[in-house]
Amino acid sequence: MQDPTPESGGSARPDEERREEAVAEPASGSASWLQRVFEEARGDSQLSVVPAEPPPVTVVAVERYLAEAQPAAAAAPQYWYDVTLADGACQERCYLAPRLNGLVQRAHLHAGVRLRLTRCSYRYEEKRLNYGFPCLEELELACGDGPTPAALPRGRPLPLRGDKKYYLPLWNNEDPYGDVWVTEKPRAQVNVDVSKLTSLDHLEMTWRSRVHYHPLLVRVLHKSRLRYYGKPEKKMDMPYQAYFEVADGSGMMSMVLWNSLCPEWYNSMKVGTVLLLEQYAVKTSYPFKTKPTPGDSQMKRFATIEISLNVRDPPTKITIIPEEMVKPEWGLPEVKYRFITRSELDGLPNNHSCDVIGLVTFVGRAERARKKEHGEDFWLYRWAHAIDGTSDQPFILELFASSQPEVFEHIHPMTYLVCTQMRVVRDLTENPSSAVYLTTSNESQIFITGWHRGQPYTKDTKVRNFIQWTKTQNEVDRMEKAVIGGYYPFPRPPNNFLKYCKNSKVESVLKAIGETGKEIEDLHYREHKRIAVQGIISAIRYISCSNVAEEASGVELAQKDNFQSLESSAASKEDSVHKIKSTNLQNKELKSFLESQYTPGEKHHHQALLSQKSSVKRKMPRRLNTDARQRSASVTPVSSHHYFTRSARRKLGLDEFQHEDVVQDKNRQILSDSSQHSTDQEGMSDILETEETGRACGLWQSDLWAQVKDKLMKYLHHSTIFPESIPRKFDYAHRDLLMQQYNLHAAVHQPKETRTHKNISDFKSASGLGYYAVTVLGINHDVAIDVAFLPLFCPDDPHLFQLEDIQNDMLLSCMSCISASQQTDSSNGRLPDMFPLSDEIVKAAMDLDGKHVVCILDICHLGGDKVEVFLSKIYKTVEPDVLEAV
Repeated sequence: MQDPTPESGGSARPDEERREEAVAEPASGSASWLQRVFEEARGDSQLSVVPAEPPPVTVVAVERYLAEAQPAAAAAPQYWYDVTLADGACQERCYLAPRLNGLVQRAHLHAGVRLRLTRCSYRYEEKRLNYGFPCLEELELACGDGPTPAALPRGRPLPLRGDKKYYLPLWNNEDPYGDVWVTEKPRAQVNVDVSKLTSLDHLEMTWRSRVHYHPLLVRVLHKSRLRYYGKPEKKMDMPYQAYFEVADGSGMMSMVLWNSLCPEWYNSMKVGTVLLLEQYAVKTSYPFKTKPTPGDSQMKRFATIEISLNVRDPPTKITIIPEEMVKPEWGLPEVKYRFITRSELDGLPNNHSCDVIGLVTFVGRAERARKKEHGEDFWLYRWAHAIDGTSDQPFILELFASSQPEVFEHIHPMTYLVCTQMRVVRDLTENPSSAVYLTTSNESQIFITGWHRGQPYTKDTKVRNFIQWTKTQNEVDRMEKAVIGGYYPFPRPPNNFLKYCKNSKVESVLKAIGETGKEIEDLHYREHKRIAVQGIISAIRYISCSNVAEEASGVELAQKDNFQSLESSAASKEDSVHKIKSTNLQNKELKSFLESQYTPGEKHHHQALLSQKSSVKRKMPRRLNTDARQRSASVTPVSSHHYFTRSARRKLGLDEFQHEDVVQDKNRQILSDSSQHSTDQEGMSDILETEETGRACGLWQSDLWAQVKDKLMKYLHHSTIFPESIPRKFDYAHRDLLMQQYNLHAAVHQPKETRTHKNISDFKSASGLGYYAVTVLGINHDVAIDVAFLPLFCPDDPHLFQLEDIQNDMLLSCMSCISASQQTDSSNGRLPDMFPLSDEIVKAAMDLDGKHVVCILDICHLGGDKVEVFLSKIYKTVEPDVLEAV
């Protein structure tokens, strides 16, 4: 993008605006605990206080803004956060100590959560007179719901620290956020003197010979998303930029809205808006900016120059002409589109530009993708399916945030969705049958039901045809097939590993399994990432999900373990270990706890179960229960005493996966003392070693795994799936609740829907009856990781999850197809407790037994301690393309 021209200078801001709500002087007899504590901190000699028995307070808002440049030696964050707290008597804004930023970035700390303030300080700004603010130093999570806090007042004050005039949206930079963004400029009555106007073609011919230009009368044909270019080292009042394509009767030209004019005018400059521009600047066009495809292919494009609108040099005058005042003799072009139907999509080439309209049948959760590796900026996006009646296949849409948060956050099934300036994504050279999809461009605009009135596309023939088709549809039938949220494994990794490597944007494609914990630890809230690890498929376990148990779980799906009766005692001890792990005990405490929880007999019995060896001489597939650590490895809910201390990065969530490794190593060390002793299994070995019995129990493990699993240096457990991972049947009556669940946490507290007490687990699953836990052993046999494979099949919409895209991946294909068959067979009967591993799955697993493979993992941070890790693709390393790629 073009290197912005900053606004010169910058006016000083009155400190009173920043001080408002920072710390208010407590009134006589005030009941505000927050005010009393902050006043105590300000009066302390160390400007710090540790409250005794702090009561719970509610987080009303978490707001982000650009940090100021720090000394080069400091590892300074790019952004700072202000947190608004409520104690029932008042609301107070506080600055969050930067070392606690990770609590926000991983959604431990978010609007609506209850916490206790265990240490705070008061910070003065040394470059200002009589200005300071409270700072949150240590926090502790509190359980339970508090009173609903009052709404934040309009006209919010400025960020507490630094000299910024605005807050940023919490999870991306492209959306307008806050009261500084004008929703709609009032329409003014204006008389247009056409005799004083100039045209775009005349402007292009004469712009170098003029200093002042005649007014322009143009119509907006295209509009880009906002671009934020603020940097900590650059001092700018409002570093925003937006491109528009405007046209008159002579052709089309780019127009750039700069800096402080963006909050004032961006929302009002819609596609189709007519503008009268005066006192504008003209500059040479930036050659590398994106260019939309005009609806009228015959329209002339003036690409050498662009119109520049800024608040100074010169101060631009902008007037919006109401549509009813636009006269035909002005010769302004109408907005034209390039709508296609789904039946036409298959014949379009890659990168073709088009517009689409459809009825939404599926919309995924909002996720984020990091713009630069190790950076703090993210793209915000979600997936959607829409149908238009011309094909049995849906439009598959990758929708990035288009600076329309009021639309993006309200996309739901059964709405009419219009997307403009979409780009076709396909690769016929690799797999002609692979699903084609559409992705947004920089100039895409998105509209849903409630936003269509007055839009220029309502006159388009294909739009009218779509509306006629919707009138022939049975709304109830469509509603029954609608799905929302969950893990959506699209686009699938390519069949060719070399192609995967070429598409990868990271420095190193392959990650060591031992490094996976660090990759997961570094994830931010709702960040989705795809990584490749080399390993050996060593064990597979089928886990059935009960709808009844699922409703009873607020954090994770209940798992019906097939050997629960065999290891119930050991499992309960292991579960206790993991609950203690969630409260972040130190290593010494962990060892003491483990030793106290296992009796010598229990240690001996449990270790014997883990170390059983087959007495069968010939090589055959074994079905052995994965050890209790796999079953109990799920992340437990955050405890009611979860500490955000001065070592919060180590104690809360930011290092939980490293800590988990310590737990596993300690566990293994303690239990290994009894591994040298033999034990009488009383016939248990016969059960575990019998092929038919093992298969019926949904378990398989390789001979290699049985030999090495107790000798691992590190064992990562990430095979748990969470309620947010499961696609749900859409319930229109509870659409607001569902949209809130699958959007990101709001910056400002939004009370949950009061008409229902439902949670996300109460909505029926739209996919399979269970999932698979797959163990991947490191190629050096010293580390392993458990991951999940979720067979996604929706009988109401066979096209939803594109099963055909994994047909060349034998193991995953078998697990998906068998699960789809099981779901179909069980649709009219009772949900079974377990399904056996089929012959096809066992055969496919044995085909990979002991062989090195490359596993593609989809990882996504769901907030707090919840991270899902799904197996998406398996490449055999003996294939030529794999060897060539690595």
